Amino acid sequence: MKNAKAKRTRNNVIVHIILAILAAIWVFPIFWVILTSFRAEKGSYVSTFFPKAYTLANYKKLFTDTTILNFPRMFTNTLIIAVFSCILSTFFVLSVAYCLSKLRFKYRKTYMNMAMILGLFPGFMSMVAVYFILKTLRLTEGSLIPVALILCYSGGAALSFQIAKGFFDTIPAAIDEAAMIDGCTHWQVFTKITLPLSRPIIVYTILTSFIAPWVDFIFAKVICRANADQYTVAIGLWKMLEKEYIDNWYTRFAAGAVLISIPIAALFMYLQKYYVDGLTGGVKG
Repeated sequence: MKNAKAKRTRNNVIVHIILAILAAIWVFPIFWVILTSFRAEKGSYVSTFFPKAYTLANYKKLFTDTTILNFPRMFTNTLIIAVFSCILSTFFVLSVAYCLSKLRFKYRKTYMNMAMILGLFPGFMSMVAVYFILKTLRLTEGSLIPVALILCYSGGAALSFQIAKGFFDTIPAAIDEAAMIDGCTHWQVFTKITLPLSRPIIVYTILTSFIAPWVDFIFAKVICRANADQYTVAIGLWKMLEKEYIDNWYTRFAAGAVLISIPIAALFMYLQKYYVDGLTGGVKG
C-alpha cells in the first residue's frame, strides 16, 4: 500500500513538473510581448530580455501618432467586420447544423459529404476567384470593402456545421416531437427549445466566428490592397514590421498585439458563464 501511494505521488509530481514546464513555454512569448510593449528603447534588437526603462508612450503613440499608420481606425474597422461576421456566421452555422441534424430531406447526406470534401481545402485557395467576384460586384473599393470582408468571412461559414450538428444530435428527438405535437413550428422548436439547450455550442460558435475575422490577414490584405483607410489590425501590425517602420514602430507593434488580445479575452470571459450554465443545464436535463 505504501509503495503504491509513493508511486502515485511520484507520478503526480512528474506530471505537474511537465505541465509547469509546458505552461512556462506557452506563457513565455506572451510575457515577452507584454514587456516589449512597455519598453522605452526603440528598435527590434536589444541586448537584454528585460527592458532597461519602462514607459506607457508606446500605447499612447499608438493612438495619437496616426500620420503614417492609423491604428484606431484599423481597430474600429476590424471590430465592425468581426462583430457583423460573427452574427451572420453564428446564425448560418447553427441553422444549417439544426437542419442537418433534426430534419430529413432529399440530398441531405449528399450535402454533408460535399461539405466534408470542401472542408479539406483551405479557404485561401479560393481567394483569387472570390476577389474577382467581389470586384465584379464593385465591393473592392472605398467604403464597401468592409462589406466584402464580411461576405468573405460569413459566406462559407455554414460549411463548418459538423461540431454544432454533433451537439444537436445529442438532444433527444422526443423533445422536438413533443413540441411539434403541441403545435410548434420548426422555427419555434429551433429558437425556443434547441438553442436554450445548446449554450455551450453557441458560445463555441460565437468565439470561433469572432476570432477568425479578427486575426485574418490573407483575405484582408488581398481585398484591402492599397486602401489604407480600410486596413484591419492584422494588416496594420504587419505594416509596422516593414523595413521603413520597424525602428520606430516595433514597440508599438507589441503594444498593438497586447491590445488586440483584449476583445477576445473579454468576449471569452463574458461568455464563459453561459458555457458553464449550459453544461450544468444539460447534465440536469
